[in-house]
Amino acid sequence: MSMEHPTPPALIRIPVRIVVLVAVLPVRIAWDALTAGGRLLDRALLRPAGRGLEWFFDHAVALPARWLYRWLLAPAGRGIAIGAEWLGAALMWLLKAVLVWPWVALWRYVVVPVARYGIAVPAVWLYRRVLSPLGTCCFFLLEKLVLVPLAALFRYVLVPLLRYGVAVPAVWLDRYVLTPLGRGLGRLFRQVGRGLGWFLPRLGLALFVWPWVGLWRYVVVPVVRYGIVLPVGRLWNRVLVPVGREVRDALGLCWRVAGFVSRAVGRGLKWLAWNLLGRPLVHVWHGLRWCGRNLVARPAARVWNSVLRPAGHWVRDALWAPARRAAVEAGRAAKDALSSARATVREARRDAWRALVGAARPVEPREPGAARARTLGSTTNVSGAVPAPEISLRKRG
Repeated sequence: MSMEHPTPPALIRIPVRIVVLVAVLPVRIAWDALTAGGRLLDRALLRPAGRGLEWFFDHAVALPARWLYRWLLAPAGRGIAIGAEWLGAALMWLLKAVLVWPWVALWRYVVVPVARYGIAVPAVWLYRRVLSPLGTCCFFLLEKLVLVPLAALFRYVLVPLLRYGVAVPAVWLDRYVLTPLGRGLGRLFRQVGRGLGWFLPRLGLALFVWPWVGLWRYVVVPVVRYGIVLPVGRLWNRVLVPVGREVRDALGLCWRVAGFVSRAVGRGLKWLAWNLLGRPLVHVWHGLRWCGRNLVARPAARVWNSVLRPAGHWVRDALWAPARRAAVEAGRAAKDALSSARATVREARRDAWRALVGAARPVEPREPGAARARTLGSTTNVSGAVPAPEISLRKRG
């Protein structure tokens, strides 16, 4: 190890490791036991239980819920939505018919015509024919009798009086009296401020800063440094850090050692459980499987191959196939009988109708025969010849 972290003496290392091993070994054994038990519980109970709960939830809750939603709730919701839409449309039409359309008709056919022809048109005529000419005349009289004399009074009397009686003396007084006096007072106050600015900071430092600086530098700092910081630092570096490092290393080492011990104990328990329970149960299982294979499965296979399968083939070939063929023939005979009965009934109905009406017997419909072609220049038909179209080459174009 380096000089910064010297090796602690064995007097500290060995007791610390012994104490830590004694304290950590039960914890590690309990931790490994809990870990193994948790894995066994997860494999043997939690995962199968989770799969069973998932299957149960899927088949007992989710599937019925989906079926209920698809075939009951969704159609019911659509029906309710359609009914609500129709009801809303009916209510909206009723509200419009009761609350909107009467007021719209009142506004359109009563208020607007009354306001237009009873108020707006007379008001426009009054403004255009009476008020506008009267206002123009009044404004002309006001301008000629009041505004023009006031403008002349302001321009030729008040402006010269204010300019030469007030403004010119005030400008002269400001330029030759107030401005020189203000500049002198400004220079005086500037010099006084500079003197006070140099003196007052030094007075404040001498009264409030320098005593506290001396107290901090020559009293507080040495007391804190040599009375608190150095002893605490030496205690930390010489005692607490080595002890903490040794405890950390001892914890890691003892945890690994306890893991080895716990693994050995677990292997021993596993061997003991296998030899006491597992191996006898495996032998019992192999015996049961051999008994099931030789006493149940093989005799059942022989019975199936030697007795049941030939019997089934005989039943299929000797009983089932003739019965099926007889059923098919009976069905065809019944179908033909029904067809002939329908034809007989149809013919009887036609004969009864002809007896009642007295019409001639209609010609039975039949398939149209192929047209027989004719030779050129004669009307003799040639059997088997394809009829040629009777269109000239000129028309064919």
